[in-house]
Amino acid sequence: MNHWKNRWAGIAIAGLTLTCLMTACGTSGSSTASSSAASAVNTSGSVETGDSTSASRDVFAMDTYMTVKAYGANADQAVDDAENEINRLDKLLSTGSDTSEVAEINENGGGTLSSDGQYLMKTSLALYKSTGGLFDISIYPVMQLWGFPTKDYKVPDKDEIANTLKLVDASKIEYDETTGQVSFAQKGMEIDFGGIAKGYTSSRVMEIFKQDGVTSGLANLGGNVQALGTKPDGSSWRIAIRDPDDESKYLGVISIADKAVITSGGYERYFEQDGKTYHHIIDPRTGYPAESGIKSATVVSSDGTTADGLSTSLFIMGVDDAETYWRAHSDEFDMILMDDDNHLYVTEGIADDFEGSYDVTVVKKADS
Repeated sequence: MNHWKNRWAGIAIAGLTLTCLMTACGTSGSSTASSSAASAVNTSGSVETGDSTSASRDVFAMDTYMTVKAYGANADQAVDDAENEINRLDKLLSTGSDTSEVAEINENGGGTLSSDGQYLMKTSLALYKSTGGLFDISIYPVMQLWGFPTKDYKVPDKDEIANTLKLVDASKIEYDETTGQVSFAQKGMEIDFGGIAKGYTSSRVMEIFKQDGVTSGLANLGGNVQALGTKPDGSSWRIAIRDPDDESKYLGVISIADKAVITSGGYERYFEQDGKTYHHIIDPRTGYPAESGIKSATVVSSDGTTADGLSTSLFIMGVDDAETYWRAHSDEFDMILMDDDNHLYVTEGIADDFEGSYDVTVVKKADS
């Protein structure tokens, strides 16, 4: 354990649902504050050093463990406000709560979205269009069929999948941006913002930090990592990306400032039946877990919401289509892909900031 700490000192972890990693977890809502040059280990597994007042908060929300950390004179207020915002968005967006906005819209076949819901709907429909339908918030009925929301897992038969897929088509979501009204063209359609909710939440945490005068901070929402500025000493945040085959190892480390690092992989949620593993990233074209040749897709972007949605979409696309998509949108994000042969593909915008031990192909804007 000490060897692990020394090797990964100063590194936060992306692509991992946290379960009391490296240190004992505090209870939800616990916080710590300090003003010293001593190292402090938080539950995200990162080690921070600096001569700055800091505060951290551990929160359980959106079915995962989260940690937010802020530096500066208003650090305590910032983490208080961040926790309140995380809990607010959890109640608003959770499909598991009958009183959430999303659950009520699904139950009623439509309704009026809040400002948060409007932003998420607009972003979701834009991603649906740009990814050729691979990011589709109307996939929820198929997710339910497989049992992923309730963890009551089963492998549906082909007819069940074919019938349920008739409900999956985000182009049939009728949305009025002026009024925030949403309805479904087909009865039985349901939506779920789970594919971008944590990315949106981490971006909101960054905005709250800024409003509270914080210029350096980090949010780790179940492995979705977003950083505000640099570390207090001016150095970059170092984010480790989990190896999809071994949760105790990492496929590499990316150095960032003012960016989100969000990873999707089949290891996040899965079940086994009759000797076969089924993961939760469903291809909306087939209704089955995606088999694209990619086992880990990481997106690095200044926009956490977009990064969250794209990490899922790229995972479904496969390497070739993901490279083509990136070249058309390289001003919006960079990516790190691992294929089934453990080969990495890193886009040139972040190639100099990435380090790892696997073989790497640098993906360039000009296809050569």
